[in-house]
Amino acid sequence: MRVLVVDDEAPARARLQRLLGALPAELAVTVVGEAANGEAAMEHIATGTVDVVLLDIRMPHLDGFGLVAAMGEEMPLTIFCTAHDEHALAAFDARAVDYLLKPVQPERLSAALERARQLLASSVTTRKRGLRAVAAVVETNARYLPRLLVHDDTRAMLLPVERIDHVRAQRNYCDIRSGTHTFRVRRTLRSLADRLDPAQFLRLNKSDLVRVDAIREIQPWSHGDYRVVLHNGTTLSWSRRFRAAQELEQD
Repeated sequence: MRVLVVDDEAPARARLQRLLGALPAELAVTVVGEAANGEAAMEHIATGTVDVVLLDIRMPHLDGFGLVAAMGEEMPLTIFCTAHDEHALAAFDARAVDYLLKPVQPERLSAALERARQLLASSVTTRKRGLRAVAAVVETNARYLPRLLVHDDTRAMLLPVERIDHVRAQRNYCDIRSGTHTFRVRRTLRSLADRLDPAQFLRLNKSDLVRVDAIREIQPWSHGDYRVVLHNGTTLSWSRRFRAAQELEQD
């Protein structure tokens, strides 16, 4: 769970950081940043890397409620952390997960974050169901998949296949690398290879499938194998057996 700390007072931000760092292991979060005002918080949120915002209300320029209003549906889950109790009703009207009074107590913060975690899990489950229905239609009507239903711990999305760089087989699923992000898909590598356009994707070995345009260079290696270097620096092995099989298919 990725958390952004927003407060115009540095000591308050530092205290929240300490509390977050002392959370029990089952509630451990990743602090993706902090902001001293609403404008800076908007820049963080726009990156799409924030799940929960710990948000002060009274800040200069754009305050907490102003930030929520400005972000609209793009606002992550919000836990207000304030010294003023008179805004509680307005906070819950703004669909806040919780309303914590300063000095924030560790047990109250833990409870609020656990509630946020449950909401995120529920949201991902609901979104996955809807996306599965869309994905089923796409798969039924296409020889090769134009998009792939993927997910991580907090998101599910239909990822265009041209944004896939590398697919790595795991035990019961595959990891999908897209830029700096890693997603998961509940498919075998073999089933994916059958549904991805062979003009765009290359099966390198038993575990790896890459998009051709993600390859930076191919280097001769040993015993007829090659090393494949991707633009992101990942180095993979292209086995002689798989290369020979692909050459036979082309013939």
